[in-house]
Amino acid sequence: MRIILLGPPGAGKGTQGERLVKKYHIPHISTGDIFRAAIKEGTEMGLKAKEYMDKGALVPDEVVVGIVRERLTHQDCSGGYLLDGFPRTLAQAEALAVALQEMGTPLTGVVNVDVNQDELVERLTGRRVCKGCGSSYHVKFNAPKVRNVCDKCGVELYQRTDDTVETVKQRLDVYRKQTSPLIDFYQQKGILYTVDGSRDIDEVFGEIVSILEARQ
Repeated sequence: MRIILLGPPGAGKGTQGERLVKKYHIPHISTGDIFRAAIKEGTEMGLKAKEYMDKGALVPDEVVVGIVRERLTHQDCSGGYLLDGFPRTLAQAEALAVALQEMGTPLTGVVNVDVNQDELVERLTGRRVCKGCGSSYHVKFNAPKVRNVCDKCGVELYQRTDDTVETVKQRLDVYRKQTSPLIDFYQQKGILYTVDGSRDIDEVFGEIVSILEARQ
């Protein structure tokens, strides 16, 4: 299974990604992790990325794709992988498609976990975090036994500054604008599958698995 997982903040993409990785015994590949690893290992692309980062400059797409390509050649990716947070731009998606074609390993599918904006706002603005132990709650879906008090350590809960309505809407707008070209790109290739992430977690997971296994 070679999977790209897309989904706005709050759609449950992280949960579905964890379950897919466990089910198919494939590595979860995030660009942040592989950047750090490539730089630490001193790979050719890792050193190139470090040059830009040391100058405070953005790492060019060709270097980002090069680092991802390096990672996909590792033995643990022989049975597949799940890409999370990459590609982020149309240029990256196009470069990745060329790289995978050269490697002879096309994607199984691109899964887009979608939830309407009103529900996403409700999910994200309802989050509360413990000031003491960092445990997470939700005012509607996972409320503490005592309002605004952590069940585990009894310390006060708070709302993160990036979970306010204004900030959440801004984050979602940025995500939609950034991801729209990717959705069009993979739709044209016939490998994009959008699932309704507003349903029960097990239902969503079951649909994703059915889609991917029908592609094999």
